[in-house]
Amino acid sequence: MNHLGEIISLAVALSWTVTALFADKASHRIGSMTTNALRLSMAIVFLAGLLWITIGHPYPVYASGKAWGWLALSALVGYVFGDWCLFNCYIFIGARFGQLFMTLAPPMAAIAGWAILGETLSWKAGLAMGVTLCGIAISILSRGGGHKVQLTLPFKGVLLGIGAGIGQGVGLVLSKVGVQYYAGSIPEDAPTMMAQMLPFASTMIRAIVGASGFLALMALQKDLPRLRAAVHDRTGMGYALIVTLFGPVLGVSLSLMAVQYTGAGIASTLMALSPVFILFPYSFIYKQRIKLREVLGVVVSMAGVALFFLL
Repeated sequence: MNHLGEIISLAVALSWTVTALFADKASHRIGSMTTNALRLSMAIVFLAGLLWITIGHPYPVYASGKAWGWLALSALVGYVFGDWCLFNCYIFIGARFGQLFMTLAPPMAAIAGWAILGETLSWKAGLAMGVTLCGIAISILSRGGGHKVQLTLPFKGVLLGIGAGIGQGVGLVLSKVGVQYYAGSIPEDAPTMMAQMLPFASTMIRAIVGASGFLALMALQKDLPRLRAAVHDRTGMGYALIVTLFGPVLGVSLSLMAVQYTGAGIASTLMALSPVFILFPYSFIYKQRIKLREVLGVVVSMAGVALFFLL
């Protein structure tokens, strides 16, 4: 089938869009940390079942200490810090603008790759960063009285959105290192499916550490009763289940499939279209009017993301 990879990549973007919409609802209803703890815990169960069926082990077998260390660090940065920021920014500025700030992930990943892995940071990457930042600025800044430029969003929500983009980008680079160590520790007599299931096994390690991190934070804040209450909230649990299925389970699965059928640059660009896809359903659900400036900002930000992957 022609363009199968592109079609799957668009399905991933739609999956991330559904995840953002329901994560917004879940965060408002049962709290951001509760939502994260529940979705990662449920993701562990789904991933354990998948690994058991495919490789005969319901856990990330063969992972070395270094693989666990780097993937654990990526979970703390990407999940515990990044997703805590993301889900909290949904509460302050909504999923529509929260997803816009996720376009910061590629620039942050490029900077982290330069700092951690010694990767080259070219002028093209710098141009892409500038375009992405301009797009975000167009969306969240406006001219106030006396020709002053002012934020159109709560400052705390903006800071949380920036934190989410940083966490996502840096966490991605750290997980890349962890997956490399994991791949190097797999023995030759491992099940034939182990190579294909490596990303899922790596994701399970990150989910275990991420869920543990959120539960530890909730325990320190004496917030575990809220978690117990959420388990008995059918609507809240329904939202969390949808976030789990369309996020760590379906989204990850389709993203891995997409790069098998099309170039990584094209797939990455199309998968990053969720800030565009979320505009109209979000405005319909929450009866919010979309301003032309906001649409232009999203388009410019997406152009910056495309420059990262396609130049």
